[in-house]
Amino acid sequence: MGRTKVRVGIDVGGTFTDAALIDNETFEVIEKMKIPTTHHDPDGVAKGIVQILDRILSSKGIHPEDVTFIAHGTTQATNALLEGDVARVGIIGMGSGIDGLSARSESNPGDIELAPGKYLHTFHTYLDSKNMTDDQINAAIDELAAQGAEVIVASEAYSVDDPTNELRVVELANRKGLYATGGHEISQLYGLKTRTRTAVINASLIPKMMETANMTEKSVKNANIQSQLMIMRCDGGVMSIDEVRKRPILTMLSGLAAGVAGALMYEKISDGIFFEVGGTSVDISVIKNGKVMIKNAEVGGHRTYLQSLDVRTLGIAGGSMIKVAGGKITDVGPRSAHIAGKEYEAFAPTENMVDPKVKFISPREGDPAEYIICECAGGKEYSYTLAGAANILNYIPEGDYAQGNTEAALKAWQALADHVGLSVEEAARQVMNIAIDKTMKTVNEMIEDYELDRSFVTLVGGGGSGAVLIPAMAEREGFKSQIANNAPYVSTIGVALAMVKEQLERTVVNPTDEDIKRIRADIIERIVQSGASEETVEVSIEIDSQKNILRAMATGSTELRSKDLAQEAMSEEDMRAIAASSIDQPLESTVLAAQTGRWSLFVSENVKKSFFGLLKKKSSSVSVLDREGVVRFKKSNVHYAKLSKSAQEALNSFLDDNTIYSDANATIPKVFVFYKEKMLDLTGMQTKEQLLSILEIETEMLAAQDEILVVAYQ
Repeated sequence: MGRTKVRVGIDVGGTFTDAALIDNETFEVIEKMKIPTTHHDPDGVAKGIVQILDRILSSKGIHPEDVTFIAHGTTQATNALLEGDVARVGIIGMGSGIDGLSARSESNPGDIELAPGKYLHTFHTYLDSKNMTDDQINAAIDELAAQGAEVIVASEAYSVDDPTNELRVVELANRKGLYATGGHEISQLYGLKTRTRTAVINASLIPKMMETANMTEKSVKNANIQSQLMIMRCDGGVMSIDEVRKRPILTMLSGLAAGVAGALMYEKISDGIFFEVGGTSVDISVIKNGKVMIKNAEVGGHRTYLQSLDVRTLGIAGGSMIKVAGGKITDVGPRSAHIAGKEYEAFAPTENMVDPKVKFISPREGDPAEYIICECAGGKEYSYTLAGAANILNYIPEGDYAQGNTEAALKAWQALADHVGLSVEEAARQVMNIAIDKTMKTVNEMIEDYELDRSFVTLVGGGGSGAVLIPAMAEREGFKSQIANNAPYVSTIGVALAMVKEQLERTVVNPTDEDIKRIRADIIERIVQSGASEETVEVSIEIDSQKNILRAMATGSTELRSKDLAQEAMSEEDMRAIAASSIDQPLESTVLAAQTGRWSLFVSENVKKSFFGLLKKKSSSVSVLDREGVVRFKKSNVHYAKLSKSAQEALNSFLDDNTIYSDANATIPKVFVFYKEKMLDLTGMQTKEQLLSILEIETEMLAAQDEILVVAYQ
């Protein structure tokens, strides 16, 4: 009997540092715990990481060498930006000739506002890069350092094509003991202004993140853990600590990404909206076709070249306080019991609820005194909260983290109900409805932005207060819903189960096969450096011909084999039901049409009569599920084929049949290919040659008789 191998996830939050221990074979959660985050320790938050690591391993008698994967998520970068706790940055802008004119101003972003009244301060100097000498560079670095710069950014026009000058500056700054980074390291897109801004924000985080990264890495090594420490990224993946030292900006918003990663692993969601509900705020993100939606992040209202989860945060949560004005309930949130320093009424002992009365307070200086708390005999005070309303209305499942003492809540709310002239039930319902209205505004925007089908969407509640908001919202708005497994620890579990991710974007006009092969090779090299094992890497390539961007995205897992969480495969009947519902077709007309590897393709043919019933028009709706029953592709008006790898002729004619020819050009269809464990997205390809060339590279390991499923649509 071998010893248990484990994965460890640690999530450093504003209030608590959480850890989860997960069995590496079965992915069961073996242990989870929370300790207060050690902000004020001389070793900072790293101290808490060491403490909780030691505690959780010894609690189950796990040997350090049996830790196969360890990762932590952190809100440090985000908090640093919100609090303006960042280093001052010196920028050396470079350019020559005609480009030099615009480069001088475009490489100088000035002071960047991070949050109201909080600024990132920059100093700027400019060098003509034509005959630039080391003496000039050294003088420029000294000048910036004398002004107070703690980190140097080298930013040259077109450095993405040739980073030599930026690398020279970085090298010379490092020799002087200064942290330094070049714009080309952060993004390979043209657009000096946005690239510089992204590089400056990244640089401002380096000193602080280096300190934590070094301390954390040292402590993990001291604990005799052999496995490389990984850090959560803002797009839901992880990266090695060496990458964090270069690109700390990627950890911005990573705390939000972790929860979704955890939910995806466990909940098998095809299309859904995920809510991580805490005490003060809720983070909302979208899952579509089993993937999390991503967009360019903004800092201080400016776009950056940073891809992160599209997460929207609202001040509605378990601890949201209630506002009353003119004898009526007027609002819920944004202040929470936590901020007012009050305990929740729903977690009070019943015997403390003696003679409760409504009292008005202003939680923070400058807040209107319209927030209500419950004052009891003996001077005990409790906040009225959304959690209280949910407990009174019986939305919280038995044994849930947010389940409180309903008896105490009812006593407290009697005073509130009397004050506003309603029954307790009516008052609680009003509060719940205000919270749902505020949240649904964002939910509706996201459903529209990502064109989700309401009838197929599931609302998933995570975080400690998921059950406070989600069941009531789903019931009122007619959605399916579920509370995530281990909801209060969903982020920590997400960190432990995360994948390695990388993305590369280049500005290329009309990319050739060669460009595409090169970016593909580069991203594979980069993701393997970040800790992925090569055989698990999946690459998708997009060509944005409007903006001349060539984009490669890669995901891979840190394991020698990608785990399959579902121990037993899902039955065909169950899959058929999911497929039918995903394409909105009757069960009886939906059939399993093809299977290969982990993929099952279901199709529903519908025949429409048109033109006085004389012409019949056939169209197919297709849904492709993986073996866990998650819908990864769904679309109507689709053509599909199952071919062996060697059937080149058949593939050619399949593509030609689905190409639209006009006088000017041939528009090839959007194509997805499914084989073995992989789903290959070829929708970014512009020509048949590009498409076949990438398909050839991707499938070179397949045997001639191996089967592939090809799906095409216009």
